[in-house]
Amino acid sequence: MTETFEIFLTATPGLEAALYAEALEKGFAGAAVTQGGVTFQGTWEDVWRANLVMRGATRVLARVGSFMAFHLAQLDKRSRKFPWGDILRADVPVRVEVSTSKKSHIYHAGAATQRIETALKDSHGMTISPDAQIVIKVRIDDNRVTISLDTSGESLHKRGHKEAVGKAPMRETLAALMLRECGYTGHEPVLDPMCGSGTFLIEAAEIALGLNPGRSRSFAFEQLATFDAVKWEAMRKQFPVHRADIPHFYGSDRDAGAIRMSRANAERADVSDLITFENLSASDIQRPEGPPGLIICNPPYGGRIGNPKLLYGLYASLGETLRDRFIGWRVGIVTSETGLAKATGLPFKPKGAPIPHGGLKVWLFQTDPL
Repeated sequence: MTETFEIFLTATPGLEAALYAEALEKGFAGAAVTQGGVTFQGTWEDVWRANLVMRGATRVLARVGSFMAFHLAQLDKRSRKFPWGDILRADVPVRVEVSTSKKSHIYHAGAATQRIETALKDSHGMTISPDAQIVIKVRIDDNRVTISLDTSGESLHKRGHKEAVGKAPMRETLAALMLRECGYTGHEPVLDPMCGSGTFLIEAAEIALGLNPGRSRSFAFEQLATFDAVKWEAMRKQFPVHRADIPHFYGSDRDAGAIRMSRANAERADVSDLITFENLSASDIQRPEGPPGLIICNPPYGGRIGNPKLLYGLYASLGETLRDRFIGWRVGIVTSETGLAKATGLPFKPKGAPIPHGGLKVWLFQTDPL
């Protein structure tokens, strides 16, 4: 368990720096930003902990080895010699995904996949299944074959306690990174005037309580030969933070069904006592008592919901409400249309990199305190 290897945390494109900051905060020393995510050296226990505690990572990949191969026969031979049995269990099915680059002599991903699958079956008695939860990801680049294991299974945005979702839901991993981008640390109130299924608020409340995002689900690494159930159970035992200053959170939506979903999701996440949900239009929200905090929302922007031309009035009304009633609060608004953001009349900072969300490119528009 003490041998180290490279661990790769996949990030939402455009938010690699936020994921890097989270990795350092969570104690993964030596983390570095790379294309598509964050890497660091660690052990299998670090793999388990990353899956358990990282809010912004989409997946955790364990890069367990590499070798050179200049043709398919060499790939076959070296795949048979690779110590698969140290990592994989013969009784657990696997599937192989190969990607190749033009810089390699082996350029046919299908042929490479077949050779590796045959090596797994013939040399180690593995069962290959297209539905297997254990995925071996092989990258052949400049004739170097890098072997990684997807240790997460289902995407990490699936926390395990959110069942009800509305239209165009915000993924939990993306919501967590956007909260971080807005400077949220768990010590201030958060209000979402278009809360949908409650993702921003549930993430914010969990952060305030110090709850691990992966506490309610299982992971692919539990089916590996490297897994130790006793150590894992000790790792995942954690109690909420007991602080006197845990803030309160506020969600509203004009859709009564969305409010019902939000409440049910918050109850499953054990944070319902920290969140007040109300069935209100955005123009009817009122400033809560207490200190200022963060207003963050993912309004409709016409890509999948609504006609953008009809949404300018909605954004203008939201902006007027926030300017009039929420002096001292910061604002973060997610939208794909710069024109809609401008319609709010809010003093947004320069926008950052585009972020993929549901097949669209969106931006997080932020203000300083109003």
